[in-house]
Amino acid sequence: MVKLTVNGTPVEVEAGTTILQAARKAGAEVPTLCHFEDLNNIGACRVCVVEVEGEERLAAACNTVVQEGMSAQTDTEAVHEARRCALELLLSQHDLNCAYCKRNGTCRFQKLLLDEGLIAWDPSGLFMTESPTPYPRSLVKGRRAEWPAEAIVQRDENRCVKCGRCIAACSKLEGIGVWSFLNTGARSTVGVEHHATMRQAGCVACGQCITHCPTGALTERDDTQRLLDAIADPNITTVVQIAPATRTSWGVGLGVEDGTLPVERMVAALKELGVDYVFDTCLAADLTIMEEGTELLASLSERRPDENGITWPMFTSCCPAWVQRAKEAHADAVPHLSTAKSPMMMFGAVAKTWFADAHGLAPKDIFSVALMPCTAKKREVTLPISSHDDVPDMDAALTTRELVRMIRNADMDVTALEDAPLDDPLGTFTGAGVIFGTTGGVMEAALRTACYVATGQLPPPDGFAFTVSEHGAWTEGTFDMDGTPVRCAVAHGLSNAEALLDAIRTGVAEYEFVEIMACPSGCAGGGGQPIDGTDRELGMVRGTTLRAIDRTQMPLRYSHENPQIQMLYQEFFGEPCSDLAHHLLHTIHQPAGAGVEKEEAAR
Repeated sequence: MVKLTVNGTPVEVEAGTTILQAARKAGAEVPTLCHFEDLNNIGACRVCVVEVEGEERLAAACNTVVQEGMSAQTDTEAVHEARRCALELLLSQHDLNCAYCKRNGTCRFQKLLLDEGLIAWDPSGLFMTESPTPYPRSLVKGRRAEWPAEAIVQRDENRCVKCGRCIAACSKLEGIGVWSFLNTGARSTVGVEHHATMRQAGCVACGQCITHCPTGALTERDDTQRLLDAIADPNITTVVQIAPATRTSWGVGLGVEDGTLPVERMVAALKELGVDYVFDTCLAADLTIMEEGTELLASLSERRPDENGITWPMFTSCCPAWVQRAKEAHADAVPHLSTAKSPMMMFGAVAKTWFADAHGLAPKDIFSVALMPCTAKKREVTLPISSHDDVPDMDAALTTRELVRMIRNADMDVTALEDAPLDDPLGTFTGAGVIFGTTGGVMEAALRTACYVATGQLPPPDGFAFTVSEHGAWTEGTFDMDGTPVRCAVAHGLSNAEALLDAIRTGVAEYEFVEIMACPSGCAGGGGQPIDGTDRELGMVRGTTLRAIDRTQMPLRYSHENPQIQMLYQEFFGEPCSDLAHHLLHTIHQPAGAGVEKEEAAR
């Protein structure tokens, strides 16, 4: 332990602690911009500088380690002067158009400028005014790089503060490294590595660069107008599905705490916008478990070493960013991906087949939209894996942030709305479907039903305990399946997935079933989730909320117990993995460059 003082307050912390961490423990707030907890602490922005007794220069609190007897001051005149200078320099190159920026209200840079009095809202509330500074505006219109309008991840160079958080998120969380610092000196900027396109650089559209960006420099492509146009068309029936992880977080963007607004309030808001039918993707998650669980049981007896002597597990396939990464960088793992479509795509297939028939609707007259915590879903809806040759199963995917913007633009007070039920049928779901939205949830939901099918007995729903593997990058557990031990592993974040795949290839680890999610903490920490403007991860907190819903609010906790899932199989599919189920609910995965550029529906 190390003893020091912060603003005269004694504090004791573990060796290796930074001044920033010590200051927060002492109750002193140190503003940050480029810092992100456990991810980015390069000290580049100089906003977090503090004065250390005996040191000639100010120190960056985010990456300066405490020393025994150190005395740090966070609120001196020198500190404020340096902080103001750093912010003024950044402001001189920033496109200050806050009222029309998607990050207005959650922009970390905006908050710091307001706190320091460098900007203020004009009385009209439509634009910002600036206080005089010695640094002239150097913003040049021609500096704005052209960015493809169809790209899922959108970038505005004139809002970039060169903090490096997007670089850290992509390289450390995902192990890809799409973003990089380019050029030097005054020409320094952030861009795609080697000036390549994002696809060339391996971008999987996970959106982690967006959620970690402290400004509006990175955003997702806005597809809200497509839904609004469909709502306005009297000949179109709009069908919206709500993802499990969206339900816990959507209220944050409306000024309400995580998990406090029920899904029924979201239904009411969507109906107020004019949507015709609202369902829950949790039902499709239950459907996915029926298909994937059946597939898992079949795979246990078919596992054989490949030509390289590697005995691969079956991998989950509901995360489109992970599937895309596998196809582009791990061709040897692709044959072992579950062929089950994601819950979103399964629901899309059901909506334009069974649901359309039941309501006398032509598939082409249904506009099917998913509200997702994920930006990669925008790419997934374009895959040609449709139930019909000329009509896509899904028409659009909107992020949680896009939903919030639609509600705000409609000037809707969600706290004044009365809860409305999900539409029926297809509105019933189980706790197993709910936990799909957090890391390990897909695995646990599948094991609950697979164990029942294998043994004829219900396992305890909370009886699947996972522990951190000795390698540290993933969790693991072994469970009995009617006398057959099934070794399972769960990894979230593609960098952790890379480590897990390497361990499987080298024989260091062997599993029968593996869940992989691209985003930290799974969908709850997805790239389309609301941003609170701070420097912390929120996915695990949101995931805990989903698990609490499963434990305390759901009368049904096993996917096979869902009466509407049972109805779908009795009336339509016949049984899990039947010919019709394979046609509508499964797909074929091919490595990139294998002669098949796009997936084709399994026939």
